[in-house]
Amino acid sequence: MTPQLAQRLQHTQTFHAMEIFMRTMALQAQGRDIISLGIGEPDFTAAPAVVSAMKAAADQGLGKYGPAAGIMPLRQAIAQFYGEQLGAQVDPKRIIVTNGASGALLLASLALINPGQEVIMPDPCYPANSNFIMAAGGVTKLVRTEAQSQFQLTADDITANWTDQTAGVLIASPGNPTGTSIEPEQLREIIKVVHARSGFVMMDEIYLGLSYRDARRSALTIHDNLIILNSFSKYFHMTGWRLGWMIVPPELVAPIEKLASSLMICPPTLAQHGALACFEPKTIELLEHRREAFRARRDFLVQALESIGFDVPAKPDGAFYVYADISRFSNDSDRLVDTLLDQAGVALVPGIDFGPAHAKSKVRLAYTIGLDRLEEAVERMDRCLNC
Repeated sequence: MTPQLAQRLQHTQTFHAMEIFMRTMALQAQGRDIISLGIGEPDFTAAPAVVSAMKAAADQGLGKYGPAAGIMPLRQAIAQFYGEQLGAQVDPKRIIVTNGASGALLLASLALINPGQEVIMPDPCYPANSNFIMAAGGVTKLVRTEAQSQFQLTADDITANWTDQTAGVLIASPGNPTGTSIEPEQLREIIKVVHARSGFVMMDEIYLGLSYRDARRSALTIHDNLIILNSFSKYFHMTGWRLGWMIVPPELVAPIEKLASSLMICPPTLAQHGALACFEPKTIELLEHRREAFRARRDFLVQALESIGFDVPAKPDGAFYVYADISRFSNDSDRLVDTLLDQAGVALVPGIDFGPAHAKSKVRLAYTIGLDRLEEAVERMDRCLNC
């Protein structure tokens, strides 16, 4: 007799980017040359020093269980990185290393959300976030955003949508799928209105290292009482290493560490020893060189897309995504994505992945491939859509 599935699975959000990725892989297996602008994974991989450090740790037999909150040398290195690169002084004891940023979001959700409580998020946003909130028994409350606010929530949005059931907000800067950031003064107002209602601000800074602004500054420079989520996947290019971290107020450290020790035992130990090399000067120099490569790709792709008829209503200032309007070509992004994949051999992600507000009129493109392939992708789309 087949066991009955839990009802929560009926409400689990589909991750269309992964479906597109699987279709891309299937077409490539058939011999098709598919240019993927879909999956949000850097084409760069971990820095050589990181790989060497992990191998050395394995040779030294350091792959056993570690502390639930992560090894202290790595927590100290992350704190130093925040001080030197992101403008925030952080006590290493407030840093909890996790199994990717996904592990951080799951722990934060379980620690802060009661069954039935709402969490406000922007529409559009990263689709998997809703599933973590659901896993904690919470409910996502998506609030439509527009290009005028860079597709980011404002303090007025939060005030208008806050109810007695609201526990807090989950925001990202820079964000996925838009690559846009929240202006510091707006972020200050958001924090103010949330804290005035005794709510939490959960801040996704996964793409902060890949901000193209003159100064990269953590939200902790505005207020210290935040839950910060971050990852080694994007700026450090370590997607499969499954390593991230969270920074929490001192009173939350022990409860979250208690959860982590039961649910996850510890973050990957060898990955942590490898990650120590992320913060060496030569590694940072390499990562900054790669950040400039991403900036060059962004500059090319935004201009090229607009030249062939797409509209980019909010220019990305970070991450590696362009959130583009397809209205000139279609009123159905799902159909357009299918057409471009089948006829042009270019994979994009339809707007439905990121929320219903702009589902039909927008697509996301990830510039996680070299400039030569980006140029070819634009040429293929141009021939398919304009000839």
